[in-house]
Amino acid sequence: MKRIAVLVSGGGTNLQALIDAEKNGLFSDKGKITLVISSKDGAYALTRAETAGIPSKVIPRKDYPDAAAYTRAVTDALIEEKADIVVYAGFMTILDKQITDAFPYKMINVHPALIPSFCGKGYYGLHVHEEALKRGVKLSGATVHFVTEECDGGPIILQKAVEVKNSDTPETLQKRIMEQAEWKILPEAVRLLCEDRVSVNNGIATVKDE
Repeated sequence: MKRIAVLVSGGGTNLQALIDAEKNGLFSDKGKITLVISSKDGAYALTRAETAGIPSKVIPRKDYPDAAAYTRAVTDALIEEKADIVVYAGFMTILDKQITDAFPYKMINVHPALIPSFCGKGYYGLHVHEEALKRGVKLSGATVHFVTEECDGGPIILQKAVEVKNSDTPETLQKRIMEQAEWKILPEAVRLLCEDRVSVNNGIATVKDE
């Protein structure tokens, strides 16, 4: 069984989608969320973990002098946990190559746009949807990708498109993308990893058929 660790910073809606997926048997006996790590004390995601009976740990970013020291602390915690899969679920801190070296193609992130659009440094939260609306795109969506040294640059595992409506605000678009895309493809990507059905060759991720 794969041990799944989830990294969070805020409300934990994507964590909840994973908790619900596990509860509903999506991972069957191949995966289990064993630890939630938060970069902030008091994040509501910690309450979600507690309610679900999942152990959690707070590693506050503010307690560390730089990204290298913080990355080391998070990496050490994940190694101690013997994590097989690491999921960024609204984790708002960029970690350095220490962690990607320790967990190559074992870490995934969900991004609220169709990469390579509206991604990279500075594209997070509502900023992504503000830029999408500024450009007048007719489709946006979400992407689950492997975490690598390049921000939002890892191999793409799954994508799901969502219609952009004329009446959309950044907030309404964000909500629709979460509900119709993020909360669906993130648990599905975890399932695929639990089943060892994702391979990477020459920087491209391929999902094996069932």
